[in-house]
Amino acid sequence: MANAIKVERELFETKEGKKYFAYYINATVRNTEVKVQVVPPDLGGYKVLEIVYNGEKEAEFVVTPYRFEADDGHIIEGNTFKVVTTDENGQIYECPVQPARKSDKSLLDMLIRENA
Repeated sequence: MANAIKVERELFETKEGKKYFAYYINATVRNTEVKVQVVPPDLGGYKVLEIVYNGEKEAEFVVTPYRFEADDGHIIEGNTFKVVTTDENGQIYECPVQPARKSDKSLLDMLIRENA
């Protein structure tokens, strides 16, 4: 991607007083400020994200395109996403993420096209 995209994490509090992190890409699409929420593929992924972020506020967003031919001959293509950090020793930590909602997927697709 032409411009590095970062995933920021923000602390929020529920009505019950519990605190959690939410993960967002703050960007501009067609001159409109957008906030794209990403989530891990399962609930266990939140612990993995804690390890990846290691107390930091942001991580790199990595897009990996894929394309393959199905058994019936149809071409299937798309992208996988992950957040990545590197520690002071060069060790890489990563966790897969996905758009939280259909609207987040649409915004993310637009953002990726604009940054290609």
